[in-house]
Amino acid sequence: MSSSPAEGGSRAVRESATRRALIQATAQIMLDEGYAAATSRRVAAKAGVRPALVHYYFPSMDDLYLAVLRAGAEVNLHRQRDALTEEAPLHALWRLNSTQGAHLWMEFMALANHRKAIRSEIASYADRFRDLEESALAMALHAHQVDVDEFPPVVMSMIVASLARILLLERGLGITRGHAEAQEFIDRYLDRFDLPS
Repeated sequence: MSSSPAEGGSRAVRESATRRALIQATAQIMLDEGYAAATSRRVAAKAGVRPALVHYYFPSMDDLYLAVLRAGAEVNLHRQRDALTEEAPLHALWRLNSTQGAHLWMEFMALANHRKAIRSEIASYADRFRDLEESALAMALHAHQVDVDEFPPVVMSMIVASLARILLLERGLGITRGHAEAQEFIDRYLDRFDLPS
């Protein structure tokens, strides 16, 4: 006996909700305890489903990790585009690089050392992130007549993004030496070069 269209639709909604719950549970475990803690059993328990459902939706843990990476990266790309429309886009990009999304990104970078599929996906998204950040910095530097041969936008974007992530990582480890000074330096840099409103 076949199911009605309404039953099929509600099943699709349930499956979509379960899949989303598994992705969110994995991301939360990675943020709280690191990628090594995100086993199929732990993910199932966090999502409130049977362990077999993890592999029903994601045949391998790599498939699940990739789904988490793609979901998070797409959200961050959207936030990055929004940041570029703010009154002070460089400040907005700094804040974006200092959030939990950046922390999850670093977990994926650690995971990529062990999984080739993750590595190539990260490289693809990293190029897209960097392209947008470089464009924002290029506009800001040109607007302030900064010599972009002396201060290449791609290098400046790497410095700012990397420093934001290092501060986030170190804070998580309880390391704070130099953080206030680094934040003051970045604030001065961003205040000087952020695009005028």
